[in-house]
Amino acid sequence: MPVKFSGLFAIILVSFLSMMATAQQPGVAKPEPALDVTSMDRSVDPCVDFFTYSCGGWIKKNPIPPDQSSWDTYSKMQDENLARLRGILEVASGPDSTRNAVNQKIGDYYASCMDEKAIDARGAEPLKPSLERIAKISSKAEIADVAAAMIDDNVLFRFDSIQDFRDSNQVIADVDQGGLGLPDRDYYTKDDAKSVELRKQYVAHVQKMVELLGDKPEDAAAEAQTVMRIETALAKGSMTRVERRDPKALDHKMTSAELEKMSPEFRWQVYFAKVGVPSLASLNVTAPAFFKTLSEVLEKENLADWKTYLRWHLVHADANFLAAPFLNENFAFYGKILRGQQELQARWKRCTESVDRDLGEALGQAYVEKYFSPEAKQEALKMVKEIQTAMDQDIKSLAWMSPATKPQALAKLQGMANKIGYPDKWRDYSKLEIVRGDELGNVERARTFEFDRQLAKIGKPVDRGEWDMTPPTVNAYYDPQMNDINFPAGVLQPPAFDPTSDAAPNYGDTGGTIGHELTHGFDDEGRQFDAKGNLRDWWTPEDGKEFVKRASCISDQYSTYVVIDDIKINGKLTLGEDVADLGGLLLAYKAWKDDTKGQTLEPIDGLTPDQRFFVGYGQSWCGETRDETKRMRATVDPHSPEKYRTNGVVSNMPQFQEAFHCKAGSPMVNQNRCQVW
Repeated sequence: MPVKFSGLFAIILVSFLSMMATAQQPGVAKPEPALDVTSMDRSVDPCVDFFTYSCGGWIKKNPIPPDQSSWDTYSKMQDENLARLRGILEVASGPDSTRNAVNQKIGDYYASCMDEKAIDARGAEPLKPSLERIAKISSKAEIADVAAAMIDDNVLFRFDSIQDFRDSNQVIADVDQGGLGLPDRDYYTKDDAKSVELRKQYVAHVQKMVELLGDKPEDAAAEAQTVMRIETALAKGSMTRVERRDPKALDHKMTSAELEKMSPEFRWQVYFAKVGVPSLASLNVTAPAFFKTLSEVLEKENLADWKTYLRWHLVHADANFLAAPFLNENFAFYGKILRGQQELQARWKRCTESVDRDLGEALGQAYVEKYFSPEAKQEALKMVKEIQTAMDQDIKSLAWMSPATKPQALAKLQGMANKIGYPDKWRDYSKLEIVRGDELGNVERARTFEFDRQLAKIGKPVDRGEWDMTPPTVNAYYDPQMNDINFPAGVLQPPAFDPTSDAAPNYGDTGGTIGHELTHGFDDEGRQFDAKGNLRDWWTPEDGKEFVKRASCISDQYSTYVVIDDIKINGKLTLGEDVADLGGLLLAYKAWKDDTKGQTLEPIDGLTPDQRFFVGYGQSWCGETRDETKRMRATVDPHSPEKYRTNGVVSNMPQFQEAFHCKAGSPMVNQNRCQVW
């Protein structure tokens, strides 16, 4: 799969014009300021715990809602954004006969999802055609036919299109590991007491779900054990998340004949023909060892057990779109047990998110028209370029990078495209049929539409104008193969930036997160791609070693932080985000100093300008997470917890220590100070 780097709500910026336009919308609450002194806890020594000093008041005022697994500044932004989208969708789903084609699709999709009574009345009936298809399988050779029909059910593996690692201008096919029901392969391999208990709870969940399909309890119990056995075997053949952080480990271009030789028990040519690419000459095999394992497991397990596995993944993939018993049991495990949520999200929120997932650029058109002006787009672009200038200066002044490598780094920075708000060309959904009253049918047709759209790219030049996030998304990302940074309109909203505030907290929050995305182009993964997005080593050997040494300092630092109980951050998993957090804030500080050079800046609310810069950064991470979700994120999330995204960064910055007069030996003074960029 393509390597994407996106912070957890990692890049936040907004312009004055966009904020003022939003503030005038009826029903939108007054946004919080860029720096809110009531969100601080000044009883805490900032040199001991800067996160709590910045956010202690916010956390007390903002307990985690029962339908959330965590709650932070950007969770609130997302919640407010869903309310805006709901307003758009309720109008679009109404009886107005003058609706245009875009509003018809998003409105009918939303109305179908909201019709809970009709969904409950159908029970498991929408699954009947797929269940019958699985039941009719008469040999393991036919598994390929069924897998081709279950394109988004995470059955066996993933099939998609990606940019060629070595020729970023071209799109090729890609097969990747998959086939699991738990969040990560480590859930199947760890032997600590909590992991063992979670596996027992997972097996119980699988049993309950297949019972809902009509199986007897004793049969369902045996079937659940079968699912666990097959998935465990697939997990043991899967790459770890840390292994997948090295792009070179994902680059395995081969012919389809070579794939067949590697994994002979699966009928690849049948599969490729069924999904519409019968003459596939070559493709990337992301995880070769997995496909060897897959072939072995296909041979070992009998047909009846494979049919059990397929039935489970069918109901697992569709549970959220079925009657209440399926929906509630799915939430009981994946929401309550895995994430600690106390309540299921309101249906309107779930339906709004579904429209955004499946018709995001159709919904995005209405969203952008109402909440994001062309002037705001230009203002946001201006802010990004300020931080790029700071990085340009930083690269030129680096003492540890040689003159041979610097021109390549500068070429990459100068070649980085900035995509703001929304695509220049909207996606065409005219071939996607949305039928009012057919909830699961709409979901399945949307899956097929997107799957076919991706496969249609194979063998063609890359569309560099395409986005991987929808316009209403409250997040952003850097794509090393595109060499672009992408800021959706949904994240360009209050309260991330306050036009009435002084510049310091705006640069600490907004500037730091812009810098974060820029730095991703030069973190441990991003640095392996050149200015055109090709996987190519453009570093001298000496500079490469120096980067690794400096990055290892950060990895070692974060690996000492405790997430929960005895679980520590996996510093090798979070390295890219940790490097980007530190580099981003250093760039923002430099840009702020350059922007305010020659100005006389006075203290506000008892905080000096430098202190306000850092509190602005700290408050960008205010939030809390449930214990269950902390455990899950420690395994699957490449981002460090918010507390350490704050404290870990400032402890490496002498500018912070000077601003708050922190003495050597203080917790917020890292004696072995780390810095890459």
